[in-house]
Amino acid sequence: MTEARNRWIVKIILFIAIFAFIGVSILPIIETIINEKNLPVISATEQRKSSVSEERSKLTKDIKGLQLVLQREPNNQSTLRSLLERQLRLLQLGDENLQGIIETLDKLTQLNPEEIKYAVLLAQAKQQANDKEGAVQTYRSILEIKPANLEALQGMVMLLLDQKKPEAAISLLKETLAKETQANKIEPRNTDLIAIQLLLGNVYALQELYSQAITIYDMAIEYDKQDFRPILAKAMLLKVQGMADEANYLFKNAAKLAPPKYKDEIKKQVLGEKSQGIKKSEGNIGK
Repeated sequence: MTEARNRWIVKIILFIAIFAFIGVSILPIIETIINEKNLPVISATEQRKSSVSEERSKLTKDIKGLQLVLQREPNNQSTLRSLLERQLRLLQLGDENLQGIIETLDKLTQLNPEEIKYAVLLAQAKQQANDKEGAVQTYRSILEIKPANLEALQGMVMLLLDQKKPEAAISLLKETLAKETQANKIEPRNTDLIAIQLLLGNVYALQELYSQAITIYDMAIEYDKQDFRPILAKAMLLKVQGMADEANYLFKNAAKLAPPKYKDEIKKQVLGEKSQGIKKSEGNIGK
């Protein structure tokens, strides 16, 4: 296996390892905002009833009307949210008007500094629009308020890696982990320390610093032996390194500990089992 191919496989596998707790994609937050307003994601049935062009036409007309309202009432948050919902729906339909979304989110972020979700989505939109510096500034502003916000941490880390600054990414995660661990000792918090450890381990692995990655995964496993995520991440890394027996043992343990909604994903994506094979080996892997 060539070095380039090995690195590609590591990236794909480690992406799967973190699917359980966070993602950097813009779409999950889009769907969250839409669902909060009871505006369902367009289904295939709905698309058959109303063509995409008709849907776009209606949304465009609605957006123009909302923009007229905002000319008179620029701080009307109800109108801003309605505008954002329709802009995001258009994005789902393939219209890449990210600048309009960014402007709306920027206004909502200013009006609601305590609503982290708007700032996170703003950073993601800037990132998708290739405004990397703007995305970095937005992520930093989030982390100043919520230093352990997972979406902001992962977004910042991905940007730093894209800019060929792995040491900066590692430093950010190590500093965050140290501060949050100490704070958690003084007063228990809801910080997902294992998620931060996994991010750090994944960065090490992407830099092919495998021993450091394994050390971090082991620390996470020791921190909470009932959490399947670090076990899964370690198993994936061992598999990439050719340690199939050790990896399979950990895969089975991860499948036993994982919530039901993740069990099949682990079995299919990681163990590579076919649906028939899953049924036959269910007793061995665990409920």
